[in-house]
Amino acid sequence: MSNRKENLIVGLDIGTTKICTIIGSMTESGLEIVGIGTSVSKGLRKGVVINIESTVQSIRKALQEAELMAGCEINSVFAGIAGAHITGFNSQGVIAIKNREVTTEDIQRVIDAAKAIAIPMDREVIHVLPQEYIIDDQDGIMEPLGMSGVRLEAKVHIVTGAVASAQNIIKSCNKANVNVADIVLEPLASSESVLSLDEKELGVAIVDIGGGTTDLAIFVDGAIKHTSVLSLGGNHLTNDIAVGLRTPMAEAERIKRTYGSCLTSDISADETIEVPSVGGREPRILSRQLLAEILEPRVEEIFTLVNREIVRSGYEDLIASGVVITGGTSILPGMPELAEQIFNLPVRRGSPQGVGGLIDVVNSPIYATGVGLVIYGSKNQQCENFSIGEEKVFDRVMRRMKEWFGEFF
Repeated sequence: MSNRKENLIVGLDIGTTKICTIIGSMTESGLEIVGIGTSVSKGLRKGVVINIESTVQSIRKALQEAELMAGCEINSVFAGIAGAHITGFNSQGVIAIKNREVTTEDIQRVIDAAKAIAIPMDREVIHVLPQEYIIDDQDGIMEPLGMSGVRLEAKVHIVTGAVASAQNIIKSCNKANVNVADIVLEPLASSESVLSLDEKELGVAIVDIGGGTTDLAIFVDGAIKHTSVLSLGGNHLTNDIAVGLRTPMAEAERIKRTYGSCLTSDISADETIEVPSVGGREPRILSRQLLAEILEPRVEEIFTLVNREIVRSGYEDLIASGVVITGGTSILPGMPELAEQIFNLPVRRGSPQGVGGLIDVVNSPIYATGVGLVIYGSKNQQCENFSIGEEKVFDRVMRRMKEWFGEFF
């Protein structure tokens, strides 16, 4: 067990409707999923922790379930972060190359130069993602190490989030007795598991529709160009059903999953569903078309807002391979068809790819972020751990920020 422990990577997707732990193991043949645990998420709203105690209990339950399945103990996790407080923007930096040949130190310096921008005190940098390097006037370089030139430029995508939100995620994990190896933006994690390299090269938008948020990431030429998070998701659909059909929230969720569709045209007029009433009244028999009429406008609204964000980003003409929708809400029948009408682009549902092990269990858009966190972790294992004990955690957050923005502190 101990030797296996060294190779374990754990993704913790802390979502608004569910908390999901996925354990991956690095083997000779690649990454294998060996444990999965899920629990109902209580304590989050729109992707942000609003009740630490409830969140901790949900995290513990998901961790225990995954530990039992994998027969191991979890010490540290790669945790996902989302929420409307997330903002991403592009930046660039330029330096002179010291020895006329690019060294790792030069690459670090040019990324530091690109990161040196004024950021409000209440925000933290979550990722600095290099898009491309330019040496003298040669652009489109992905790996500049060892190349010759006089000046080196880096274009990067910087993702920032509210410091408090990041701290609350770390606090919740620490109280559930696990370290946080790194905090990862959820759409970035999802893209690791559902997008192919060809799609990222050609240009693609990934739309991860969760319970509380809809996350967008745009890739062009193999690099991430735009990220944003909208605070609309599957919970809004459930809420609309509860209000429109006057039924309790739990029943509305069940009805959405069992009978929901967001294309009214796909449903025949004579299909009916039984809807429980509130306060002990008799259940009613209603047309299933009525349900679709409630869902269709809301899903349309979500996609219209995402489309507006894609247009605003300026990359709408560059996403040649289209849109990939993933996340639990994307399972709703009719989603890709309705999305195609609104985006005017090819749309497909994305499920996790490229992993072995319990693949038949995780082969669903629900697990896109969880599996993606494991894949991200396997590529970035050299991350230094956040220590247990909140003081150290905040020290590290502050230290990371001080390193990046020395001149502003």
